Amino acid sequence: MTRSLPTVALVALLVAAGAISWAFELRAPLRVDPAPLAALPSALGSWRGVDVPLEQNVESMLRADFNVQRVYAHATGAVVSFYVGYYGTERGGRPEHTPEVCYRSQGWEIAARRVVDAAGGDHALRVNEYVVEQGGERHLVQFWFRSHRRTGLLGGFDQAVDRLAGRLLEGRADGSLVRISTPILDGDEPTARAVLLQFALLLDSQLSAHWPVEHP
Repeated sequence: MTRSLPTVALVALLVAAGAISWAFELRAPLRVDPAPLAALPSALGSWRGVDVPLEQNVESMLRADFNVQRVYAHATGAVVSFYVGYYGTERGGRPEHTPEVCYRSQGWEIAARRVVDAAGGDHALRVNEYVVEQGGERHLVQFWFRSHRRTGLLGGFDQAVDRLAGRLLEGRADGSLVRISTPILDGDEPTARAVLLQFALLLDSQLSAHWPVEHP
C-alpha cells in the first residue's frame, strides 16, 4: 500500500492536469480590444511624446497583437524612447523576441545588466536594466513584463506562474513587454538611471489604466 501511494498521486496529478487542459480548450477564444492602449496619453506629467511607427518588417517579426512606439521629451532636455508590445491570451501572453536578442541582432553589445527597483508614492516596480554600446554610443535600457494581473515581471519563471494563475483564476493570460531607453551622456549613468526610473513609474501607472480588454 505504501509503495502504491506515489503512483496513485501521480495518476491523480495527471488526471487533474488533463482536466484543466480540457477546460482551457472548451473556453471560447478571446478577442483583443486594444482601444484603451491606443488611447495611452502622449502627455505624461512634464513629458510630451510623439508616435514613431514601427517599420513593417519589424512589426511582422514581433507579431504582437498591438504595438505602441514613441519618443518622449522633457523640458530639461531628457529624451526617452518607449515601446510596448501587447500579446493577448490567444497569442500566449508573452513576446517572441526579447530585448537581449533584439539589441544584439542590431549590432549593440550588452555591456552590463542588473535588476533595479523604482519606487514612488504607493507605486513600486522592478525592472531589468541593460547598458548597451555601439560605435562609441551608450544607452541605458530598462524593460519589464506586465499582465492584466501584475506588473514588474522580470521574465521566465515569474511570467509562467502569472500566466498559469491568470488562466486558472480569470480565464485570461495576456501580457506585454515594456521597454524604455535613454542615451548615457558624458558617461553619467546615474542621471540616465534616475530619468528612466522616474519615467517608468509614470508610464506604468498609465499602462494599468489603459490595459486592453479581451472579449469572448
